[in-house]
Parts: sequence; C-alpha cells; structure tokens
Amino acid sequence: MAFPLKLSGSICALATPFAADGALDLDAFARLLDHQLAGGTQGVVVAGSTGEAHMLEHAEWERLLARAVEQVAGRVPVLAGCGQAGTASTIALARRAEALGADAALVVTPYYVRPTQEGLRRHFLAVAENGGLPVVLYNVPSRTGCDLLPETVAALRGHPRIVAIKEARADAGRIAAVAALVRDDFVFLSGDDGSAHEAMLAGAAGVISVANNLVPEAFRALCDAACCGDRASAQRQAAALVPLLDALNCAPNPIPVKAGLAEIGIATAVVRLPLLELEHGSARRRIAETLAALRPRASAA
Repeated sequence: MAFPLKLSGSICALATPFAADGALDLDAFARLLDHQLAGGTQGVVVAGSTGEAHMLEHAEWERLLARAVEQVAGRVPVLAGCGQAGTASTIALARRAEALGADAALVVTPYYVRPTQEGLRRHFLAVAENGGLPVVLYNVPSRTGCDLLPETVAALRGHPRIVAIKEARADAGRIAAVAALVRDDFVFLSGDDGSAHEAMLAGAAGVISVANNLVPEAFRALCDAACCGDRASAQRQAAALVPLLDALNCAPNPIPVKAGLAEIGIATAVVRLPLLELEHGSARRRIAETLAALRPRASAA
C-alpha cells in the first residue's frame, strides 16, 4: 500500500464487463476505471457482488484485480472482494489480494452457512489476523441471510486491521447504531445508494455504491455535500438520483447497472448465468431515459 489507507467519500462497487461471448472484457474494464477516475471516484471495489464475483474463475479474479491495481496506480484505494462462505478460503483470497497489490479486503459475512454472532466474530478476527490486508466488514443480510449485529461490530473494531464496515441495511435504527461506533481508526461506509446521504449526514464517511458505475460525478457531488454536513445540498443531490435508483430496481443487481453501462457505451449488458441480461423493453428504456436526464447534470456538477 503506497499511502495510509483512507476510505471515504464516493467508492464504486465496480461491475465486471463481459464480451458478447461471455468472456472477460478487460478493455471495457479499463474504460470503466477511466470513467470512474475522471468522475472523481475516491475508491473502487473489484469483484464484489456487483462484480459478479461468484461467476468469476479464480484466474479472472486475479486478472481483474491486477488490472485495477495497475491502472489506478495508487491514485485511490483498491478494495478486493474476498468474502467466502468459509474462513480458510477467505484468508487465502485475502493473501492473494495482498500479493496482487490490493489496499484492503472487502469481506462479506459468510453466506448460506448461517453462522452465529460468535462465529462471525471469530471469522473476521481470523481474517484480520491471517489475511494480511486491512479488512472492511460487509453486512448485507438481504443477500447473505446473515446479519452482523452492531454489538458484534463493536467487539471487532478494536482490531488494528479491521478498519471499516460497509453496512447495507438502510433502516434508520441500524444507521444510527453503526454511526455510533465510528472512531478515528474505524469508519462507517453506507452500502445502500438510496439512504447513503442520510447515513453520511449521520456520520458515515462515504458510500460504496452500485449506481456510481453509471454516474460517478453525481455520486461525488452527493458525497462532498453529505460528508461536510450540507444537508440541503445533499438532499437535492439525492433527490436528483431517485429516478435512476428507481429505474435500477427493475431487476437484481448487477443486471440493470450493466444495461446502463451498455447505454453509455462502456460495456455490454452481458451477465453470466444464472443471471439473465435485461431485455430490451420498458425497463431498459427507463434506464436510458433517466441516464440521459441525469448525465448532463452530473457533467455540470
């Protein structure tokens, strides 16, 4: 890591572009990275859930991460999606991410296996102790069936390599509970685009965003306003994003965001099974229309 790790502001959960035949498209990935850096994005996540991590071969995961590290060249932090259902495999992936030059490991709660809170505590401590990288906890119960409770987070935040949590639960109670855990060496990052401005106004340091793939300038403007406590400006920026966020709710992530990337000419809309590409129709037209309305605004921000 070439600089002290500072995770804040507008961080993009990158989609993984595929060619028309389903192969990994590193040229499109390079365009997406350029799009993010030009738009003011302050960090990127490679091979998270938006990046279809579970559809990637291990060699593809390595190629994506290596390309991101090379192209970003230390300008912003690169986080590697390392979360697996088992602790040993998560540690192994974090070690490989460290060797490839990642700045931190984004570690989702173990999915499917339904660990207890004590199991979660021991899992994350083991990854922090043995994985080599700073760890960003990731809680997204709607996808994993597992909820990392604030009291467990409180027990974990004292480890020197557990530096942040990406909390995707959007209810006000959870936002407040996680915000209360923030300190100089442990930050709260929103994992929900729709409530990100409220989380930042409550004390979150930034957002790891899906829709940022499409409109990085708009998310940078949102984060700049919210993180400095400008409620009126943050609410205006958030309101402008609502039509796009609503349009992207037409299908499971990352199907709609990849349709959006096709609309703006960065990548194809191709996803891998068991996901299916968003068909041309009303939902895709709505995404195109909301992007057309929002992108000039973003460019002027």
